[in-house]
Amino acid sequence: MTSTDQQERATEQTPPGYLTQKQEYLRRLRRVEGQARGLQRMVDEEQYCIDILTQVSAMTRALQNVALGLVEEHLAHCVRDAVATGGPEADAKVREASEAIARLVRS
Repeated sequence: MTSTDQQERATEQTPPGYLTQKQEYLRRLRRVEGQARGLQRMVDEEQYCIDILTQVSAMTRALQNVALGLVEEHLAHCVRDAVATGGPEADAKVREASEAIARLVRS
């Protein structure tokens, strides 16, 4: 999907379901950003491989938790509202959510 497609979809939609938790998501993503900087520093300082891998695992879990939260919000708001309305938009939202979940599972 191109960024133009994503932008068009964003303008067509209602506000994202995660807006009520926006600050929490931003806080968590800033923490992940800090973890990434810490990993860079650990490699630069040539720290022990297992210690770096432990931090990679923690960062991966943190990102997975953000992703799972966003999936839950999407299902509870965007998909639920589209299904309630019905029609092709409902089918598209369910398919879109399913594809997003599949991408998360494969990662």
